[in-house]
Amino acid sequence: MHKEPELTVHPSVKAVAHDFLSHADRLCPGLVEGLYLTGSVALGDFRPGRSDIDYVAVSGRRPSEADVAALERAHAATRARHRRPYFDGVHVTWSDLAGSSADCAGAARTHMGRFRAGGGFEVNPVTWSVLAKHAVPVRGPAPGEFDVAVDAAALRDWTRENLDTYWCGWQQAHGKPLSVRGVWALGGRAIAWGVLGVTRLHYTLATGEITSKGGAGHYALRTFGADRHPVIHEALRLHGSAARPATPHAAAARLRNPFVRRRAALDYMAMVIDAAPAGR
Repeated sequence: MHKEPELTVHPSVKAVAHDFLSHADRLCPGLVEGLYLTGSVALGDFRPGRSDIDYVAVSGRRPSEADVAALERAHAATRARHRRPYFDGVHVTWSDLAGSSADCAGAARTHMGRFRAGGGFEVNPVTWSVLAKHAVPVRGPAPGEFDVAVDAAALRDWTRENLDTYWCGWQQAHGKPLSVRGVWALGGRAIAWGVLGVTRLHYTLATGEITSKGGAGHYALRTFGADRHPVIHEALRLHGSAARPATPHAAAARLRNPFVRRRAALDYMAMVIDAAPAGR
């Protein structure tokens, strides 16, 4: 019988995590030995109604085909009761965590609440780093009491590559005014995702640490010139992680125009990508 730690998280997070464990224990007894919350929950930036729940589930053995099928049913049962927030993450072994995330590409995972048998984006040095230092344990030993391979050089290289590939492509695609993505970038969700997303990676390259989107916004206010502050404040407001600090009225008013705001956000992203430190 597992003795679960007391969770001091939002009730919606607690309900989803415990429901998943209940289904997993019924369908594949003994398989899930550890369950850790990462992402915004671990980094203190979970926003009810907006944030997803990120997790790493840990087993003592490599799941068999029958185990994988049972995990899929457990996630389906969890999703049936909790359509949102999404419960997204990866299934790994303790030995996977003690090695490089690059060697764990085949891990089962969930994305937008739906189960996938193969690995994906979530298996990366950022996830390993958050798990080692910040994760909230739902089941299993506390972070620091089990081995997680945190490789500072691999984290830098992965972060720089993510900026140069995903984020450069994102910035360019959303800068095409008449495209579907360009139109989507007129909305607030895209602005917060882009501005704070690239800033998180700049922070990691500059410090070697991981921060939340909200934390990245406040880092940007300390790091970049005052001419960039209006769009950073706007991204924070749209993200909902903090009250909007006072900004000059004219600058704030201009950013209420979605076309001006899109241009300011895309220009800011290009600057951050160019200014970010290199990898090795």
